[in-house]
Amino acid sequence: MNDAPLSKEQLQEMLTHSNFIKFLQLEVLTANAEKQEVAMRLQMRPEFERGHRTGQWHGGPIAAAIDTVGDYALTMLVGIPLPTINFRVDYLRPAVNTALTVIARVRRSGRTVGIVDVDVLNDSGTVVALGRANYSTFTS
Repeated sequence: MNDAPLSKEQLQEMLTHSNFIKFLQLEVLTANAEKQEVAMRLQMRPEFERGHRTGQWHGGPIAAAIDTVGDYALTMLVGIPLPTINFRVDYLRPAVNTALTVIARVRRSGRTVGIVDVDVLNDSGTVVALGRANYSTFTS
């Protein structure tokens, strides 16, 4: 466990430690330890499109962002990235021609398991997907 919560800048630097997460190019917007909440932004790129030149997000990058931002909400508190136990996604509506803001809120940070809820919003602030993820917080 970490003595002090990680800062926005520390989380941003940690995102570069994984080539896959680095590929997503997430930008940390906020890291609020008091609220146990992290927000990141994900820009649309051609690699993330569901169909060529449609501007519509494929579900895969959205799911990856939910898992990653959820993990980093707990990482902010415990100091290290954690393994995912399980996560689910509900896609509510298509996200088209928009960046995404991904907001993760820690619901429980227990001795062995952490639970995080994640909202994914388009540029208009409309929720396009919801996620819930469980992570192993057991760090021996």
